[in-house]
Amino acid sequence: MLIWWIPGMRATTIKLEGKLLEDIEAAKPAGRSTSAHVRRVLQKDIERRQARDAAGRFRAFLEAHPEEQAWLADWDGADLAAHPARGPEA
Repeated sequence: MLIWWIPGMRATTIKLEGKLLEDIEAAKPAGRSTSAHVRRVLQKDIERRQARDAAGRFRAFLEAHPEEQAWLADWDGADLAAHPARGPEA
């Protein structure tokens, strides 16, 4: 068995027992360990929270900058499949 230790990296042990452990073991994919499954679920929850926070900050930014919101509306309506029109610089 190979064990890596990274200086400054912390580890913790959390005791899972009873119905909670049974439910986690029943919910995890067959090929994944309970520890790996719990890590993945927690990581995904953190990512969802961060994305929700970022979306809130973006909404606040758009409310504070209506010109950006108008620009995004124009961009949303753009036909990206069409060839660009030739302008005077062509």
